[in-house]
Amino acid sequence: MALIQIAIVLAIVPSAYCYAATLQDLAGANRTSIKFLALGDWGGLPYPPYMTVVQSATAHEMSKVAEQMGADFVLALGDNFYFKGVDTVDSPRFKDTFEAVYTGKSLNVPWYVLAGNHDHAGNVQAQIDYTQKSARWNFPSYYYELDFRIPKTDKTLTIIMLDTVKLCGNSLDFVDEKPKRPMSEADANRQVKWLEERLAQSKADFLLVAGHYPVWSVSEHGPTECLLQRVRPLLLKYNTTAYFCGHDHNLQYIYESGVGYVVSGAGNFLDPDMRHWKRVPKGSVKFFTGRFSTLGGFVHAEVTNTKMIVTFYQAKGTSLFRAVLAPRNGK
Repeated sequence: MALIQIAIVLAIVPSAYCYAATLQDLAGANRTSIKFLALGDWGGLPYPPYMTVVQSATAHEMSKVAEQMGADFVLALGDNFYFKGVDTVDSPRFKDTFEAVYTGKSLNVPWYVLAGNHDHAGNVQAQIDYTQKSARWNFPSYYYELDFRIPKTDKTLTIIMLDTVKLCGNSLDFVDEKPKRPMSEADANRQVKWLEERLAQSKADFLLVAGHYPVWSVSEHGPTECLLQRVRPLLLKYNTTAYFCGHDHNLQYIYESGVGYVVSGAGNFLDPDMRHWKRVPKGSVKFFTGRFSTLGGFVHAEVTNTKMIVTFYQAKGTSLFRAVLAPRNGK
């Protein structure tokens, strides 16, 4: 399951905000697909034991699923450290909430990380810098691109990792749940321009975008107006396969206008709230759970040359829902 990684190169964009990765090949003689886990809102607690029961149970089940089904990497979808991120690269939270929790051998794979609103309450640069201290933590910049070749095929997978807090503003949980505006309009515009350029240039057979905030959600935070206005039109225009996110503390699958919206935010807390059910397109919700009895959850995805299979797992040890998405060219 090791990755033969080509060096990540700096994209021609001002500042250290974004990187674009060159194509990566997956090692293994018998490989015919790419497999990964997606986990959001997994960031433990800022006091002992620095984890929750849900986080611990979910980590255990992730290890089992990765061992049985395979996982080449993990997408960490933000809110990596509750409640105010980390302050420095030497914070003990990296050990207490990450390294000491996801200990299964099958989880010793690259973790590709993006920042959530709670991370932005602290020092996101410290999380980026931790990339240099950890063998599996990969957070090269606020937003970046990952490109993979599906083994034994000429098909490719691209994942574009966004910083939706820089794009839309901080949601200020416990005070004001909705992001109102970015701290820097220039930074937000730069990220949207970069996103459109990457989407427009992509010839990937499977094209994913990931961020912390949801585009569509039926739960407490609901749809993110900023993303509906600035990102959703690009997802549709460039025939994106799926959008992965967290933020709401549950599991959701919403299918709208040919795009699969995957909410995987059940890594640390659970929330059964469905107050925004009528704010998503009618009939688009295909799956939802935030039940405490699940003990948490995550997503396993497999990308073959003909399809992408997305499976939602509960920490209790069973799969709950499966969706199949076609490649962008329909073949």
